[in-house]
Amino acid sequence: MAGETVQLEIREGSARILLNRPDSLNAWNEQFGRDLKTALDFVADDKSVRAVMITGAGRAFSSGADLREQRQSNEQGAPDLGERLNDLYHPVIRGIREMPKPVVAAVNGPAAGIGCSLALACDLVIAAESAFFLLAFVNIGLVPDGGVTATIPVRTGFARASEMALLGERVPAPKALEWGLINRVVPDADLETSSTLLLAHLAKGPTRAYANAKQLLNRTAYANLADQLDAEAEAQRQQGQTADFIEGVLAFGEKRPPRFTGT
Repeated sequence: MAGETVQLEIREGSARILLNRPDSLNAWNEQFGRDLKTALDFVADDKSVRAVMITGAGRAFSSGADLREQRQSNEQGAPDLGERLNDLYHPVIRGIREMPKPVVAAVNGPAAGIGCSLALACDLVIAAESAFFLLAFVNIGLVPDGGVTATIPVRTGFARASEMALLGERVPAPKALEWGLINRVVPDADLETSSTLLLAHLAKGPTRAYANAKQLLNRTAYANLADQLDAEAEAQRQQGQTADFIEGVLAFGEKRPPRFTGT
């Protein structure tokens, strides 16, 4: 199965979803979000698929939302970012958490913004040494979304979640492992082999046990995920109406520091 921006390969009980916009560092545009949701729905329904991996083509896992598309939206008036989250992004996050199959993120490079959210929604995260994780939202006047206000506190605690959300600084893969944000770090050259072996191991495992374990973990760790996603969408809708967001996107495009005013 090959979408315009996402490719899906199924082999021996394993599904490999490849984020395939390498020229934009796998940034999310509208087509990307829809292709990714289609691929996830397909593997969730395919009884031959026992485990799933998501990884990126080229140099990045995903650099986040496509701000070129966002700048075009801004030219047509203030966008409704809450609607965009509910329509494109959050269905993908819910699809991963609700899928009764283990999902592995093989993070081959930067995982920023919604790309970071995508990786951390997965059950297991294995990263290349050169990869990093970044909640870039604050750098353009937005708030974290894609469920990270739920997943990061669960994974690594409130203090580090606050640091990532408020400072908007890179967390290199080795530090992410130290923090408990991810599960494994391997040399860049070993990521494909290591992640493929992990996926094959899961695909040969007790699928019902995996499904029930995931359901139980969701009950304790993510019982209120749906409400949190709704809250993120509403907060982001409000942020999308601010002058700071418009300035943040303009500054990004012009490659200069933003001049935020709190309005």
